[in-house]
Amino acid sequence: MKIDIKLLMRKKDELLAKRQAILDKIAEEDRTYTDEERAEDKSLQEQVTDLDEQIRNAQEIERQRAGIPPNQSTPGMQAGDLQPSQDPNIGMGGNEIQQYSLIRAIRAAASGNWRDAMLEKEASDAVMKKLGTEPRGFFVPYDWLSADQRNLMAEKRDLTIGVLAQGGYLKATDLLAQSFIELLRNKMVVQSAGAWVLTGLVGDIAIPRQTGGATAYWVAEGNAPTEADQAVDQVPLAPKTVGAFTDISRKLLLQASIDVEAFVRNDLATVLALAIDLAALHGTGADNQPKGVVNQTGVAIVAIGTDGGPPTWAHIVSLETEVAVDNADIGALSYITNAKVRGKLKQTEKATNTAQFVWESGVQTAPLNGYRSLVSNQVKSDLTKGTGTDLSAIFFGNWGDLIIGQWGTLDILVDPYTGGTTGTVRVIAFQDVDVAVRHGESFSVILDAETT
Repeated sequence: MKIDIKLLMRKKDELLAKRQAILDKIAEEDRTYTDEERAEDKSLQEQVTDLDEQIRNAQEIERQRAGIPPNQSTPGMQAGDLQPSQDPNIGMGGNEIQQYSLIRAIRAAASGNWRDAMLEKEASDAVMKKLGTEPRGFFVPYDWLSADQRNLMAEKRDLTIGVLAQGGYLKATDLLAQSFIELLRNKMVVQSAGAWVLTGLVGDIAIPRQTGGATAYWVAEGNAPTEADQAVDQVPLAPKTVGAFTDISRKLLLQASIDVEAFVRNDLATVLALAIDLAALHGTGADNQPKGVVNQTGVAIVAIGTDGGPPTWAHIVSLETEVAVDNADIGALSYITNAKVRGKLKQTEKATNTAQFVWESGVQTAPLNGYRSLVSNQVKSDLTKGTGTDLSAIFFGNWGDLIIGQWGTLDILVDPYTGGTTGTVRVIAFQDVDVAVRHGESFSVILDAETT
């Protein structure tokens, strides 16, 4: 007999709604539990725990019926259809996702008192049980990170948040219109360029890659061509932990609105996106860092000079040529560089006295050599070569051959002490990620561009 998982989730939502009603009444009346309320809440909590177990068992039965063993990656997947080897969700229902509050969890972690954040504590504990590891602070459930908030909001209040650092106001009526996962992706320049981002992974995975093809032969009539097999290997991805932090005002944390939730989620997504972009481009592959594009085997280095030098039209074209000669000039081809290089190229003529500049200011979609060109200050501008210093990088390639894997969910550590004297709370987000390149030949890079 098939178990109705959706029915179980609805029952769980109803129980959680009853628990929330108790909490709301206590908060409204500014008091503690009565004995009856405490007993009722304990009973509801036990029923929720029992339903969680039933839901997990039912999901595992469904996986077994589908013939999917636990912790097994599927061979032969392409980058576009890679799926997690195991479902990272904990089975939160829509009502739970709507009620979940990141701000409430951060406040509870800062004070050490989770009495008013029981849903968030239970969600973290459920993730801990599923992952088999303890968080540094608390886990944010993947269900909430990946949920489409537009379908979960019963109402959206048009409130304003004071932006303390700038003395202005931010109206955040639309910041909850996408999940944290989508928000993070949209803020990553490599994702904008076309990189694949795989989220919710569990366990190491390997992506198949063809390294050699069949060979054609001219044969005489009646003779067979020589047999030539295709060669295939695998590109591995294994989790490496990145930590990024943001400082949040204690007064802001005291607020309880949709806008503040969006503000904090947006801030965390930004700092993580910057860290992942930096690793995807410049990661060394040592000290638990992923190996970024510049350190991947097969990537062509276009050198400007012994000590570096100003980038010219010839150097920009050479980046394209290095990829093209390896038959890799297909797919999501784009340049990525920093603001210093863009400024330099806007002042650099393609040829003397032509008034045609390398970076064409009037061309919005393809200002550099006819290709899409993206700017991020995560592209390094402090490189050295010989006696040259403060040199910049310029990337070109098929960004569809760059793969970023993200494992599990967010681990949030709250530090109320570092910024205690300034009235801020430091929120540190940890995420397991890795970077892989299908074919190094799909990329070329300049590492010695002088911009002064």
